[in-house]
Amino acid sequence: MEPISGTADDMKITAIETLVCHARMRNWIFVKVLTDQPGLFGWGEATLEWHTRGVVGAIEDLSRLLIGEDPTCVEHLWQMMWRQHFWHGSGIVRSTAIAGIDLALWDIVGKRHGVPCHKLWGGPVRNNVRLYCHLGGGDMESFYETPVDNARRFAELAQQAVADGFTAFKSMAVPSTMPIEGLKPVKAAEACVAAMREAVGDGVDIMVDCHARPSPAMGMQFAKVLDPYGLYFLEEPCWPESIEGLAAINAAVTTPIATGERVTHLAAFRDLFAQRGCEICQLDITHCGGFSEARRVAALADAYRIALAPHNPQGPVSTAASIEFGFSQPSYIICESVHNDVPWRYDVVEEGFEIDNATRTVTPNTKPGLGITINEDEVRKHPFQQEMLQRVFYRDGSVGDW
Repeated sequence: MEPISGTADDMKITAIETLVCHARMRNWIFVKVLTDQPGLFGWGEATLEWHTRGVVGAIEDLSRLLIGEDPTCVEHLWQMMWRQHFWHGSGIVRSTAIAGIDLALWDIVGKRHGVPCHKLWGGPVRNNVRLYCHLGGGDMESFYETPVDNARRFAELAQQAVADGFTAFKSMAVPSTMPIEGLKPVKAAEACVAAMREAVGDGVDIMVDCHARPSPAMGMQFAKVLDPYGLYFLEEPCWPESIEGLAAINAAVTTPIATGERVTHLAAFRDLFAQRGCEICQLDITHCGGFSEARRVAALADAYRIALAPHNPQGPVSTAASIEFGFSQPSYIICESVHNDVPWRYDVVEEGFEIDNATRTVTPNTKPGLGITINEDEVRKHPFQQEMLQRVFYRDGSVGDW
């Protein structure tokens, strides 16, 4: 049978391009979908650390399905990308490639109708979106490499985040641990959180990212010792595959458990939610198949009364998409942001939304689509470089989680 087709005057996709921009810790992968309408194209992002070449290749493979198709048939094209060529698109490389293209397609639809993407989905549901930062604002050394035995430094970075206008910030106060360890790492994590809470008081929300380093048993210990400090959420206290462990931890503490950045498709979120593995869903729009799948995940989360706080440490298109999504979703509570990863970030992008730096809140984008403009000349000043290798080994030499 023939696929669906539009009217004779529908536009067609003529090419799908990728532009790779090296941004220290990661390579941003910008996706550009071009059409046969002069000047009408869409931007997406498909950044996936340490898998840049694989994602670029996957986008090239997927583009063969889409050349000549109507870019406004977004759902139809998403189904093609996810279901065709035998293998479903649930693997992280392909789901990220699909996401980059899907975002660009929605950008085109918004531009064609002259409205921001959130108005395509029913209009804004809030006046502003709240942002939170990483300690150090996205600076790799401050966030990822501050040792957990330096509680004083955590306190200093926390105070800096508040001075920068943020009312919420995230830290990596939990060290990498073997499947079972003694009190030392647990006490170190507690000291860091205690120092941060004392430094900023109860009026600022503190989040701790375990980075899925602990086993369920160690994650339970960290969760219980940190529970009295009133964290806004505790992120990835164990491997995302350990749904039973997440559910047990979530049931044992009052701190809301957050996870979902490494979950790539609707059925996997269904299993996570059904076991009540989290209270906060951190779907990553650039990894879970783009807006098309994210909207389905959000509807499912609503059924379980699970909040949305997207994972977003990537580049500027991912940020624009995460914020645009936030203005359309009632259960959305806060958006992850980075502002200090590379000094030339805003040479690359012009954004449609506005940030109030005094409160670190965002007002809605008023420009069509995602509302962003990418300066391709600036992107080309920062060509691909191999990402910094991150290797973690336990004290006995066995492999740990970064």
